[in-house]
Amino acid sequence: MGAQPARTLTSSTAASPLTLVYALMCVQVLISAGTYLTGKRAMMELPPLTVVMWRFLLSGSVFVLLLWLSPGPKVPPREEWRRVFILGLLAGPVNQGFFFYGLSKSTAAHAALLYALTPLGVYLLSLGRGQERASLRAVAGIVTAFAGVVVLLLGRGLADASGSLMGDLLILGAVAAWVVYTTEGKPFVAAHGPVRATAWSMVASTVLMLPMAPFMAKPEQVLAASTAAKGSIVYLGLLTSVVAYLIWYYALSKVPASKVAIFSNLQPAATALAAWALLDEELHWAIAVGGVLVLLGVRLTQMAHVRPPPASPLPGESGRQAA
Repeated sequence: MGAQPARTLTSSTAASPLTLVYALMCVQVLISAGTYLTGKRAMMELPPLTVVMWRFLLSGSVFVLLLWLSPGPKVPPREEWRRVFILGLLAGPVNQGFFFYGLSKSTAAHAALLYALTPLGVYLLSLGRGQERASLRAVAGIVTAFAGVVVLLLGRGLADASGSLMGDLLILGAVAAWVVYTTEGKPFVAAHGPVRATAWSMVASTVLMLPMAPFMAKPEQVLAASTAAKGSIVYLGLLTSVVAYLIWYYALSKVPASKVAIFSNLQPAATALAAWALLDEELHWAIAVGGVLVLLGVRLTQMAHVRPPPASPLPGESGRQAA
């Protein structure tokens, strides 16, 4: 009898942080949806790689300041420098170079839908490494999402979609880089904390891009750009690369990853509707049908991914228990 009020108190106090997490994740979805739109707006006046360069110059500066002001080590341990370099390469020049160059040739709605494949990519990579076991639901999700990508890329016919096909393929390359970054970054985040690990990798991305600054920065062209284009770069550098990242990792520290990942399913729909409302992008049948298939496939795979994790750690767990 005496233990019951304590349980009630615990559950009621847990409800408030969950409400905050879900509210913040809605903000994160809106920020991420705006990324595709502001990226398209900035590239109306500036080359894709120039937008990438200034995005990382801004976000890298903010993360350096964050590391300087926060307690703890300012630089990663020497034995982690190689891993930081690889993560920075994947997150910066590879992922963002492919993404923005692809986005300049495709549409915001296509980019958002293709990025919805990220959970599928992580799951497939885990299967390949023997970290997960395939299930019928996961296979059904993968096949469904693949069908959605085919519809998305080719639904309007190769002749009509030839301009955006190359852009979509480049975006798929960016998705692949992000999948590897996410998978390789898990142990690094577990060892050093999500905020510090992200800050180190983002600063590494900026450092790796600095040698290309004389060719990509084009400060005169940026200064001559409109206020809307400059504001789009600030949005990408501060809201997308800093605020959205911090919200994502804060949510992961409070809620299971599967519950956080569900919110990514809202992003393509939000982006497509915003692109239709603000950029006059057409909501043709390929986006509607392909989008539904991609989201359904991602959802099926995420649902299958929730069940295998207890089976995945079993070898390590049994070894520890036997010891």
